[in-house]
Amino acid sequence: MQSVEIKAIEKNDFDIWLPLWKAYQRFYEVDIPESVTLETWGRFLDPVEPMHAALAMVDEQALGLVHSIYHRSTWTAGDYCYLQDLFVTHDARGSGIGRALIEHVYADAKRRGVRRVHWLTHETNHTAMRLYDRVGDRSPFIQYRKLFA
Repeated sequence: MQSVEIKAIEKNDFDIWLPLWKAYQRFYEVDIPESVTLETWGRFLDPVEPMHAALAMVDEQALGLVHSIYHRSTWTAGDYCYLQDLFVTHDARGSGIGRALIEHVYADAKRRGVRRVHWLTHETNHTAMRLYDRVGDRSPFIQYRKLFA
């Protein structure tokens, strides 16, 4: 595989980001409404929003994406970074793109003086967990949540 370029999304990247975003949703068997997708895209481009997105490019083809959100914490004076979404196309998995996307988030977080990058994955996502076990520390905390309609 050629070298991977990780680039922050730009306004004209919507048409290359959207197929990756849709593939990510299929992977997790969810269907996010188009209105939410468009709102999310707008947030990525708004400089006052704490949401960011980047694409993994190989030979001018987008093969992965990462989304991150900076947020306050009661445990530190500085912010934390939540790596919310990470996706690499099926054919490109195992090529280092996932690691490159995570390292991109790490570098941005360090540049911003953030104390922690954290993320979740589904308990059945064993392929991703092999990578995550090499690039991060597994938390002993268990997530609980309450969904509202």
